[in-house]
Amino acid sequence: MNNFVVAIDGPAGSGKSSVSKEVAKRLGFTHIDTGAMYRAVTLYALRLGIDLDDENAYSFINDLSIIYKEGKTFLNGEDVSKEIRSQEVTNHASQPARINAVRDRMVYFQRESLKIGKVIMDGRDIGTVVAPNADLKVFLTASAEVRAERRCKENELKGIESNYDVILKEIIERDRKDSTRKIAPLKQANDAILVDTTNLSIEEVINKIIDLINERLGK
Repeated sequence: MNNFVVAIDGPAGSGKSSVSKEVAKRLGFTHIDTGAMYRAVTLYALRLGIDLDDENAYSFINDLSIIYKEGKTFLNGEDVSKEIRSQEVTNHASQPARINAVRDRMVYFQRESLKIGKVIMDGRDIGTVVAPNADLKVFLTASAEVRAERRCKENELKGIESNYDVILKEIIERDRKDSTRKIAPLKQANDAILVDTTNLSIEEVINKIIDLINERLGK
């Protein structure tokens, strides 16, 4: 099988990117972190100092070059992999995602990326909007408390200062924004397999998804 698409969706901090990246590595798939693309737009918009809720302020979107390659995010040729994980970008990343022009541009990039072969793409609307015909759809979730703990540990490893109570509050608010936005809200696709990772180790989640992929591939 030359082309096989795995769509992994879920709320902030559910482990989508970490799990997807490792599964892709073990199976020889290409991993695409769509959240990183939206974060790159957010970073650029913050640098411009625009009103992130103003649809008319995103006239620059079609001139942006955003490339996600080998685990790194490049914005107009600049590696912004660390900058897009800052607390400021994290707090505002859901705002550009509500803008029609931004979503249209990102979905275009994402769908083009699906044509390269065996792909694992993670985000919030992959199984519902970007790749509704994906060969396998998985919806990862976990309690907000566990997700906040994971985000703190993740930031610590990257040398980013963080506060658990602040992050927990931000994750709850991000969930609210993502699930209630008018355009492509966060929700589980009808044919997606729900995987609650609250009480699972990352290795257990990785193995579970690998098993699901191999089952679909007939291995």
